[in-house]
Amino acid sequence: MTFFGWLQIGFVLVAVLLLAKPLGLYLARVFTGERTFLFPVVDPVERGFLALAGVRAGKEQNWLGYAGSMLMFSLLGFLALYAILRLQNVLPLNPQGFPALPPDLAFNTAASFVTNTNWQSFGGETTMSHLSQMLGLTVQNFVSAATGIAVAMALTRAFMRSGGSAIGNFWVDLTRATLYVLLPLAIVVALVFVALGLPQSLDANFVATTLEGAQQTIASGPVASQEAIKQLGTNGGGFFNVNAAHPFENPTAFSNYLNIVAMLSISAALVYAFGQMVGSRRQGWALISVTVILLVIGTGAIYWAETYGNPLLSAVGVDPSMGNMEGKEVRFGQAMSALYAAVTTGLSNGGVNAMHSSLTPLGGLVPMFLMQLGEVLPGGVGSGLYGLVVFAILAVFVAGLMVGRTPEFLGKKIEAREMKLAMLAVLILPLTILGFTSVSAVAEFGTSSILTPGPHGLSEILYAYTSAAGNNGSAFGGLTANTLWYNCTLGIAMLLGRFAYIVPVLAIAGALVKKPRIAPSSGTFPTDRPLFAGLLIGIILILGGLQFFPALALGPVVEHFVMLAGQSF
Repeated sequence: MTFFGWLQIGFVLVAVLLLAKPLGLYLARVFTGERTFLFPVVDPVERGFLALAGVRAGKEQNWLGYAGSMLMFSLLGFLALYAILRLQNVLPLNPQGFPALPPDLAFNTAASFVTNTNWQSFGGETTMSHLSQMLGLTVQNFVSAATGIAVAMALTRAFMRSGGSAIGNFWVDLTRATLYVLLPLAIVVALVFVALGLPQSLDANFVATTLEGAQQTIASGPVASQEAIKQLGTNGGGFFNVNAAHPFENPTAFSNYLNIVAMLSISAALVYAFGQMVGSRRQGWALISVTVILLVIGTGAIYWAETYGNPLLSAVGVDPSMGNMEGKEVRFGQAMSALYAAVTTGLSNGGVNAMHSSLTPLGGLVPMFLMQLGEVLPGGVGSGLYGLVVFAILAVFVAGLMVGRTPEFLGKKIEAREMKLAMLAVLILPLTILGFTSVSAVAEFGTSSILTPGPHGLSEILYAYTSAAGNNGSAFGGLTANTLWYNCTLGIAMLLGRFAYIVPVLAIAGALVKKPRIAPSSGTFPTDRPLFAGLLIGIILILGGLQFFPALALGPVVEHFVMLAGQSF
């Protein structure tokens, strides 16, 4: 590790923190219905969409109505995307002549993009037509991200309001998240990406003559537009199979910086907006500090593991001074590859600029563990915020036990109903991840897809279900996931990880909004101080460790000691 490497990491994190306040204030104004500088342009469009849908902006919903609208919208999006993928061969804008996707792969892909996961059991440039990329995948990149933001805003209103039952209107929140936030930012970032050299074309693949005189077919298409919303919406699905390691998706060191900043910006700003909207900016900064501390620790662990190197490679004559460069791009180096890996898994992004399967065992353990923590560092757009609030509810419950009082968070008493719902949400991940992993690790239809036997093979399976249930989308790469078993079970894991988590969260919002906001007393545990931030970090780490450490011990931990012994499987 070098000072210059840490300086690169520091520049990115400082840029994100500088953006958090102004963007957070803008988000707060949008979702409290205040005028913004985009209001004259966007308001007529918003009113037009809502009128066509028969939605009255002032008519709010209780949590059941909100959840029902969200589930129905997601179901319709799933069916529409599935139909596009199954009919790809007869639809226009398919200059490559790609065939329709098989039913199991279409199911997996539709579930993936509707849940903001963007897991890809296919190579984008060899499977998807331009129409499928734009009308299918990119549209879901917008609306699935907007759905996460909408749910986060519904939970935020539950803390803002005192009494009542309404938590907002899903259709209004969805429309505003798309028109005021995601679309304007995506246009700006896409134009910058085009200026940096990313293709934006509707042409088919083109043939180039190499320096040796050979002919090479090079894929192209509407890359810049998809890349912009991929990062801003923490989607992660790449136009190309190797994602942001491809020079057409991530050509320069500056584009790499912009990718990471775009990934983190809205998620971090939403946490600040939460503090602004509930009347406690200190609370917003306290939650942001938790995510930054854990993210820096994760980045440092990957950076150390990868610069330490791989004794097996050193033994065959590879220069160890550069550390473990297997699967990495030299234009990004160790530091920015480590930061990208930590950010993309601390978020629910899933994009990669280095191959995670090529990380050292401990280097690969960290991204997996960051996903298993619930991806709240600061998590996906919206999903990270409401996941972090669920952990905060658990933390104040523990704090309440310490001081012998009913736990409170932002003036709301946390009682048995909220605790049961919070635990239901938290237990979805281990149940889904460990359940499917255990079956796949012993059944022939699961193990036959493993590339590398032994502990690394277990890591391939564990990583896949962790990524799917956590709605991340990144992969260890060695697992052949395009099979009937993995397409179906990973798709189910994505749906459970998204909607079986959201429904309890909205139920928590419905319970909290009915409660009056009470003034803090001498016995109230302050949740905007360093002590609470430390407690929250402890709760996140302890829950993740208790749930997943035994499985991690059988995979990357065993592989690490095998590597140190100079052996391999």
